[in-house]
Amino acid sequence: MFVIGLKLVDVAGMRDVWRLSRDEFWVAAATAAVVVGVGVEQGIVLAAVLSLILHVRRHDTPADRVVTWDAAGRLVLQPALPGTVTERGLVIYRFAVGVFYANSARLAEEVLGLVDVPDPPRWFVLQADAIDDVDYTGGKTLLELAHQLAERDIVFAVAGARPAVRRELDHFGVTAKIGPEHVYDRLDDARAEFHAA
Repeated sequence: MFVIGLKLVDVAGMRDVWRLSRDEFWVAAATAAVVVGVGVEQGIVLAAVLSLILHVRRHDTPADRVVTWDAAGRLVLQPALPGTVTERGLVIYRFAVGVFYANSARLAEEVLGLVDVPDPPRWFVLQADAIDDVDYTGGKTLLELAHQLAERDIVFAVAGARPAVRRELDHFGVTAKIGPEHVYDRLDDARAEFHAA
């Protein structure tokens, strides 16, 4: 059994996983150890549990940033700290994962932190190109943010959302609240509209 288990471990593949993603390497290594030492079924269960924990951890602490441009016109991503702006009157906020129950409170907290400042922006753009899904809690959070930004007289726009995410925004009423004219295919379009306004 031990020898058969060892043959199931792909050493070259494990090296590649180590090089590309250390977190996933440790999941694979723990799974391989359990398969070799205990059994295949237990290894599968462990892999599922560890993968779920890794997934939730990644999505709970996304790499969210404020999008800016440097003097040469190159895109620069800044930490999403209160007072950070893209330019005077505009905040472009990039949320880098799906919006769901485990990270929606963080999203709301950061958005309000970016707009509740002495010189609030006139426009807040959610760059949604990296958002792959919006669950019920995430949809309700975005709708509540749309209400809160409207109360502050801040235009809420969405840029770069995938078609599936756009359908979810429609479904949860976010598009209707912000107006379909504030949903842009490209970030440059949203920025140009801000300048035109």
